[in-house]
Amino acid sequence: MKNISVFCGSSEGNDQEIISIAYKLGKTLADRNIALVYGAAKVGIMGKVAQGTIDNNGKTIGVIPHFLKTKEIVHIQLTELITTDNMHDRKVIMYDKSDGFIIIPGGFGTMDEFFEITTWGQLGLHTKPIGILNINGYYDALISQCKTMVERGFLKQENLDAVVIDDTIDGLLEKMNNYVPLPAPKWLNKERL
Repeated sequence: MKNISVFCGSSEGNDQEIISIAYKLGKTLADRNIALVYGAAKVGIMGKVAQGTIDNNGKTIGVIPHFLKTKEIVHIQLTELITTDNMHDRKVIMYDKSDGFIIIPGGFGTMDEFFEITTWGQLGLHTKPIGILNINGYYDALISQCKTMVERGFLKQENLDAVVIDDTIDGLLEKMNNYVPLPAPKWLNKERL
């Protein structure tokens, strides 16, 4: 993987371990010569990941819609800045520029990005690895809810298994590097009458 999108919060939250690991993730990407693709902000967890990359001479590709760019939150040290018309275009460009996706703590926006990119994979629209970095148990409840979806018949186990999960950066990146995508759903290959 040459480029990885990181989906995460524009707030820092109140867990120092999350803040610290976010910076370490950016450093690790730089150390492994993997470009960070992210939401272009200098604030929140996003800003911590970016700073970890920048401080260690890594490449950063920020993607932000016009209406957020005017809020003066854009990181000024990015390798590349791409401005879009809207949030959807932002996600499409982040997808196009990435070989994989890592989800770290965030709020509704992070959940939106995670579920959309995961749904695209489930539908066979991409075969890129999606990883959850479960820092300090942040995503335990989400993982539990996903298991409930499987138990209740709303999600196939194979689709849940397509999301790789680890609580360490190195462990997650190893799983993502060894990721084997699911075959495209058979129903997508059928011709409609």
